[in-house]
Amino acid sequence: MQQSSMGRLQSLDIFRGFTIASMILVNNPGSSPAYAQLEHAEWHGWTFTDTVFPFFLWIVGVAMTLSTARRIERGQSRAELLRHAFQRAVILFLLGVFVGPFPHIDLATIRIPGVLQRIAVCYLIAFLIFLYTNVRGQILWLLGFNALCLGLMLFYPTPGCGAGSWTMECNFARYVDSLFLSGHMWRLTKDWDPEGIVSTLPAISTVLFGALAGHVLRHFQWHTARLQAFVFGGSALFAAAQVMSIWVPINKNLWTPSFAFLMAGLAMISFAFWYWLAEVRGAGRWFRFFEIYGSNAILMFLLSGIFADIADATGFHEWWYGNVCLAITSVQKNASVLYALTNVLVLWLVAYVLWRRKWFLKF
Repeated sequence: MQQSSMGRLQSLDIFRGFTIASMILVNNPGSSPAYAQLEHAEWHGWTFTDTVFPFFLWIVGVAMTLSTARRIERGQSRAELLRHAFQRAVILFLLGVFVGPFPHIDLATIRIPGVLQRIAVCYLIAFLIFLYTNVRGQILWLLGFNALCLGLMLFYPTPGCGAGSWTMECNFARYVDSLFLSGHMWRLTKDWDPEGIVSTLPAISTVLFGALAGHVLRHFQWHTARLQAFVFGGSALFAAAQVMSIWVPINKNLWTPSFAFLMAGLAMISFAFWYWLAEVRGAGRWFRFFEIYGSNAILMFLLSGIFADIADATGFHEWWYGNVCLAITSVQKNASVLYALTNVLVLWLVAYVLWRRKWFLKF
């Protein structure tokens, strides 16, 4: 295969857009229960829905590597890079804390962890590691975060269940959340949080896995070499996760090391597919739908939450699902998917208008 240039990667934008569209799809069902693959695994195991967030974190790592390299080439100093990273992380964190519950903000019970908050924390820590270490150091940090999480979960005695418990009812991660985040966790779990403290450790490694993929894109000049690295590397991580799962369950809520390795492997293989389509075959124009979504990913995620709140508050959700979706199909799960697709399409129209006007949320 021919040598590749290192401009903006259409495949990465498409993959990001596919991930955000998937996130909106699975977060906005018309009713419950939905199809199993459109819901999170209840505890151990994984579904398509469980791939969405780790894929996005992995993409953050890839983009971080490529964009930082471009900034350095433009002559930005380390101080400027740090200032930009801190600013981005703080804004993301605050958006996550305050936009979600708006306008009903109660500082006494406001949720501190969350999706955007985890992105902010993982991005900032991974960026610092990326900036101050080489590839070998990044691999060591990546392994270290997973080893630390594993050591705490396996060997620290948790009140009520001892060491090594992976159950929903009692585990070390839940214990830490109850100690430090009491009253400020997700309303559906209350005494533990899926974006909690201990599970953030291997989540940081997900961004670092993406950063390593970014190194592949920067230093491997040929399409064939890049694709081989992604497919073989992803397959190796997938296999390692399967072996690890014999002792360490694959669990998204705990973001176990086996889950982190599995999702990094799947992300690499998935990206190889989009890379082959867009960069090698030149078929990216057929996936403009996702590319447009990917151009304003964070904004679309924020707007999806606002749109869902408005739809619930005004009764639109109930009306559209009951009078339109169920009229098209009487199968409840199919109607639920139709309602979710309505969200995806409406928000895409917003993304399209912004894309045409070249209005992009950047910070």
